[in-house]
Amino acid sequence: MSEGTSIRRSSSRAGTARKPKKNQLPLALAVVVLIIAVGIFASTRSANAAIFWITGITFGFVLQKARFCFTASMRDPYLTGGTSITRAVLIAFALTTIGFTAIKYGYAVKGLAIPGMSYVVPISFATAAGAVMFGTGMVIAGGCASGTLMRVGEMFHMNMISLVFFIVGSLIGANHFGWWKLNFISNGPKVFLPDYLGWFGAVAAQLTLIAVIYIIAAVYEKKRGGGGAAH
Repeated sequence: MSEGTSIRRSSSRAGTARKPKKNQLPLALAVVVLIIAVGIFASTRSANAAIFWITGITFGFVLQKARFCFTASMRDPYLTGGTSITRAVLIAFALTTIGFTAIKYGYAVKGLAIPGMSYVVPISFATAAGAVMFGTGMVIAGGCASGTLMRVGEMFHMNMISLVFFIVGSLIGANHFGWWKLNFISNGPKVFLPDYLGWFGAVAAQLTLIAVIYIIAAVYEKKRGGGGAAH
């Protein structure tokens, strides 16, 4: 018996021994029906609740299929040399910069209160401390907030544990936020770029910075020979 014939027969036996995949169509239909039912029930309680439900389901589906994760955008350049997700995040930042600026500018030219100004908070040591703590935690846990929720839906046990401590940490942080705000945050400078550069200048400066980082990321991936994503 030739070696090639033996290999083909072994492959054939392995193929016949492989279990057929289960038909998941009934399960998928059941999930769709459940999503619709919950949406209808939510709409009877509140129109906003139904919108939030549909938006959450849609974003979850997109995140799961695209494997879009902020953790991967910071982690993959170091682990695999790939920056595809990093550049996707930068594109998202660029689009949201244009969109949110248009909304805020529309309010400003009409003399109305600019929405979202309560989120323009002073820059302080707390900003750097929080960035390091959260960045370290999300890399160890293998997911940011959106990535953790997405993988909980995929039944990843590690991310279920991460979600529990995500909630615990958020509660502790909220309980101590007043102390941080009094001693660190409120003493820092508050920077709103349109106040310094004008609306057009602020957008141009931010888009230029994003473009520079995008080019650096692309060159970095080419030099590292990366392209894969670590999941």
